Amino acid sequence: MRLATRKVAISGLLGAITVVLGATPLGFIPVPTPAGHATIMHIPVIIGGILEGPIVGLLAGLIFGMYSLMMATAFFSDPIVAILPRLLIGIIAYLVYRPFKNNPVLGGALAAAAGTATNTIGVLSLAVLRGYLPSWKVASVVVITHGLPEMVLAILIVSFVIKALAKYIK
Repeated sequence: MRLATRKVAISGLLGAITVVLGATPLGFIPVPTPAGHATIMHIPVIIGGILEGPIVGLLAGLIFGMYSLMMATAFFSDPIVAILPRLLIGIIAYLVYRPFKNNPVLGGALAAAAGTATNTIGVLSLAVLRGYLPSWKVASVVVITHGLPEMVLAILIVSFVIKALAKYIK
């Protein structure tokens, strides 16, 4: 299988946006939760899956995961936890968006929710399974207090971006 230059370029661009979001305060939105902020680093991966398909989503997710591994704190020093769930974000977003492509805003919102859930639940599940978190109860508290605000932000941002780009989406 040969990747088109466009797909490689867009994957790199979205990956670069993810890195910029992670390396600056732009990727961390203050929210009134115990974590104090919600990350939006996964949003370019979701948008890549929606706009360009699962391969671009996978490649952008790989860049996100590699960045998480390089900047590792806590359980993100484990490549399985840092990378594996991020590979699936764009693929899941694409699969959820696809049946709703005639309604880009609804499809974008659903894809954003699914992509964010893939990231949050994937990372936390692997953290529990690999012994970095003590229990599923702890993971579920993080899902509620940290994952839900990230999901709300992702739905809002992706919906606005997809609405703005709707006339360009195939």
